Amino acid sequence: MQIRAFRDTDEAAIIALWERCGLTRPWNDPRRDIARKLAEDPRLFLVGERDGDVMASAMAGYDGHRGWVHYLAIHPDHQGQGHGMSLLAAVERALQARGCPKLMLMVRNEHPTLIDYYRRQGYDDGDFVTLGKRLIADD
Repeated sequence: MQIRAFRDTDEAAIIALWERCGLTRPWNDPRRDIARKLAEDPRLFLVGERDGDVMASAMAGYDGHRGWVHYLAIHPDHQGQGHGMSLLAAVERALQARGCPKLMLMVRNEHPTLIDYYRRQGYDDGDFVTLGKRLIADD
């Protein structure tokens, strides 16, 4: 897998990947999520490809205090081959280069296998609750 920055021509393939991996939700428009990321810091929107085909993604951000990663996805046909670890390591390196002291991610409780996977990668639950408030509706 080759890891590179997102290209505008990737949008349809990335959205299909997110849908295949169960990451999209009716209340989040993936096209708007992509546009928002590209307006903020496109260098932290990573894509994994093989032979020109998109097979992975990670959308990261850094606010000066903590880094976050969203939409980390590996196409099911390519899971279990170390691509997730490679992509996560690329995100970690990019954030460390910016001086980011800690990377956070959220996994829905409906994915216990993913929670276990991230624990094996050194991530822990922490003693906190993540809360969110929608400021702009995507409908």
